[in-house]
Parts: sequence; structure tokens; C-alpha cells
Amino acid sequence: MMNPETVNRREWLRTMIVAGIAATTIAARRTVLPVLADTAITVYKDPNCGCCKKWITHLEANGFKVSAHDRSDMNALKDSLGVPSALRSCHTAVVGKVVVEGHVPAGDIRNAIARPPKGMIGLAVPGMPAGSPGMEMGRKDRYDVIAFDAAGATKVFATHS
Repeated sequence: MMNPETVNRREWLRTMIVAGIAATTIAARRTVLPVLADTAITVYKDPNCGCCKKWITHLEANGFKVSAHDRSDMNALKDSLGVPSALRSCHTAVVGKVVVEGHVPAGDIRNAIARPPKGMIGLAVPGMPAGSPGMEMGRKDRYDVIAFDAAGATKVFATHS
């Protein structure tokens, strides 16, 4: 501890800056590290779909621990999870209490887990837009990630171009 009678302004300022950086680092680790740690996600997919496998690779590259299951009854699964018909794509996943439909980027999934919009039960990327994760094919279409609630109401969660 410094003696306040002998500390000059420069030493005091340096000490306060170092203390502030340390406090900020500790606070950031408490809020960011749980979100960055391996997050378990269960993916349900058609056994013959190649883009689903590419999307799984994208998730794994971004720190998700994927458990993949082939299903032939995807519409029944989507019905049971509350995925609106207009938002459906080729694969469906569940992470915690969040349903993920289609080619949603890993970063958007992490954002939804960390700060879920009020009432949201899921995120979806309808269809199979070129350039979305798993659909890389030389061009990149603009697409929206849509948040949806249990009643089927939707709102744009993120836009990618």
C-alpha cells in the first residue's frame, strides 16, 4: 500500500489505471468465458443432407459440442418444437431451451443464449441462403436470422450480407 503523503500524481494515476484494468479483466472473464466454453447442442438432420454436415462443422469450429442425430420424421420434430412452417429449413437443433432452425451462424446462437430476446423460443434462417454457414458456394446472399416465439410471432434478430 502506498503512503498517501509521499505519492505523486503520476504514481497514483498509474496505480488507478492498473487497478481498473485488473477489475475490467476479472469482470469480463466472469461474463464472457461461460459463453465461450464448449456449449452442447443437439442437431437433428436428414441422413442424406450434405449442407447439414457442413453446418455441424461450422458449429464445432466455433466451440459447440455437437450431438447429431439422423431423423426421417423432421416435420413431426419441428411441429413438436414449435418451429413455424414459414421458417423451416433442412435441419433443426436445440441448445439449452433455444430451438435453432436452419443455417443460423454460431455467433448469433451464442448471442441468443447470452441475451435472449423476451419471449423467444428459437432462431431460424428460412430456406438455404447462399453464403450462410454450411451453404458456402461462391456467392453470398443477404439473409435474416429470425427470432420466433411460441405463438409463431417473428422479428429480425440479425441480418447478414
